Amino acid sequence: MAAKRDYYEVLGINKNATEGQIKEAFRKLAFKYHPDHNQDDGAEEKFKEINEAYEVLSDPEKRATYDRFGHSGEGFFGHGFEGFGFEGVGSIFDAFFGGGTATATRQAPERGADLHRSTSITLEEAAFGVEKELNILRTEYCSVCQGTGSRPGSKPSRCPNCNGSGQVRRVQQSIFGRFTNIATCPQCHGEGRIITEPCHQCRGTGKQKCQRSIMVKIPAGVDDGSRIRLSGEGDAGARGGSPGNLYLNLSIEEHEFFQRDGDNILYELPVNFAQAALGAEVEVPTLWGNVKLKIPAGSQAGQVFQLKNKGVPHLRGRGQGDQLVQLVVVTPESLTKKQRQLFEELAKDLGPARKTK
Repeated sequence: MAAKRDYYEVLGINKNATEGQIKEAFRKLAFKYHPDHNQDDGAEEKFKEINEAYEVLSDPEKRATYDRFGHSGEGFFGHGFEGFGFEGVGSIFDAFFGGGTATATRQAPERGADLHRSTSITLEEAAFGVEKELNILRTEYCSVCQGTGSRPGSKPSRCPNCNGSGQVRRVQQSIFGRFTNIATCPQCHGEGRIITEPCHQCRGTGKQKCQRSIMVKIPAGVDDGSRIRLSGEGDAGARGGSPGNLYLNLSIEEHEFFQRDGDNILYELPVNFAQAALGAEVEVPTLWGNVKLKIPAGSQAGQVFQLKNKGVPHLRGRGQGDQLVQLVVVTPESLTKKQRQLFEELAKDLGPARKTK
């Protein structure tokens, strides 16, 4: 076991320190290492050491014994921090820094809890908006007692422990005199009243679980991971507090052939060799319906064409994105005899492929 440090060293004072200097040193160190202010490892042990030193040096008789015998005189005065009591130390600390009286307020209205739900929508629904029915389970005020917790026709009674104040006073004696602590009443939990005849439906809680259907309007242009807030659609509050909010998290289902890139739509258009080489006019699907696209002769695989304003509407602001159409030249997996002959003739006529700029 480590040897105890000198009490004067613990408080950072010399042996000729006055009573006022001892008190001031304790005040600074106690504030620095109090567990409510300092969560570092070792802070609590340091705080105990400081209080043990102060208990001895602030008492003239104990200090005189300590000055004469040191720690060997503990049999006379020094059961240390354990004998002093952590509650007593808290009282000393509060007496120094809290004006000598701690207060507790009656419990205030409390806002209800927020709820979080998730739903999936199609790409078309995300693009143009949709109204969805959402089923949720939430806490509401009891429909029988309207949130009072008491049986209809009865009223809560005044708490006998705190006389309706929601607070109790406790007087403690410290080395600095009497210390009054005002705390929340443990019997009524700060309410000031006690339910003597509980409601049969909610059993005195004033709340019940309810299944509700809510219509949610999802705006056009939302993206995967978007979140919609529905104010006041969460759990009911307490003591007259406002209800919480409902947050709806959106995910967008994978589309059969469209991909989304921001507000743009990506689409791969399959064409054959003849269409790419000779050019063609084809129909292309978009979110807004089919449109005609003219493919120039000599188009290459991977070439991208832009269809203006055929993408997703901007969530905040006017207009919409574009649709980007990428050509995918499809090689036939099997050929007829005639097709093979034609391709062979074409291959001889064209010769080796050359790199284009």
